[in-house]
Amino acid sequence: MQTSLNEMANWRQEADELRAQLSAGDKVIELDPGRIDQSSVADRLHVDHDPDFEQLVESIRDQGQQVPILVRPHPESEDRFQVVYGRRRLRAAERLDRHVLAIIRHMSDEELVIAQGRENSDRSDLTFIERALFALRLEEAGFDRHTIGAALSTDKGDLSRYLSIAKTIPGELILRIGPARKVGRPRWAALAEELKGQGALSRAQARAASGDLDALDSDLRFAEIAAAAAQQPAAPDANRHRNWKTPEGMAGAQIKKASNRLIVQFDEKAVPEFGEYVADRLDELYSEFLRETEGGDETTDG
Repeated sequence: MQTSLNEMANWRQEADELRAQLSAGDKVIELDPGRIDQSSVADRLHVDHDPDFEQLVESIRDQGQQVPILVRPHPESEDRFQVVYGRRRLRAAERLDRHVLAIIRHMSDEELVIAQGRENSDRSDLTFIERALFALRLEEAGFDRHTIGAALSTDKGDLSRYLSIAKTIPGELILRIGPARKVGRPRWAALAEELKGQGALSRAQARAASGDLDALDSDLRFAEIAAAAAQQPAAPDANRHRNWKTPEGMAGAQIKKASNRLIVQFDEKAVPEFGEYVADRLDELYSEFLRETEGGDETTDG
């Protein structure tokens, strides 16, 4: 139900965007994605497996692209463009090997980053650390605080906090953790403060280099690295979460173990109907488990 409500909200917002763009006199054209470059300042962190993006791809495959992306003529390359917003729709068009619907608008660098940031702010799409890192990247690119604040739709106080945390936590740690959708400002601020302690940064970097973090989602990677920085054991559940991947390398299920429960959540997009297949065979699987367990017995006395 929540997924359906989110989809309805997105469709309504996209329809509003389209009406606003068309009322402004913008013309929608088709462009080859190969002619469109990214903007100079990235605002998202990479996610290995993004179900929302896969859903977007399927939606565009089935229904077509409903809302155009916004691009500007490339300031340095003739006959090329830079994307202002709509990167996920652009990636989807590339995946589907089709042209992308786009609006071309002449914009300055400042207008580009403000439009880019506000589009994400309007959707509440970026996590706290993505916003903080976006602010830092804008500052490093030479934009003034007024422009950065406008891009993030934030005031001077919040902007200072974004920049302080992004400057304190090394970029490689942030990239290793990822967007961490369930981690808000207080926990990132606590990690930034913890990293100032003796040896904390080295411990965090050593934990970040561990290969076993690859199987954890972004929120659990944060928990592991923050625990290492604080020299405290990670939350019990953090060590008991792992992903199951298909032979093709796609994350098909997440396995969570807590106290006396084991929860297996199948990704219906990655492995459609497989969860039902497993559920229908629980009796068979349990019998096999009893046969293979030393001393196991399939029958019990009444």
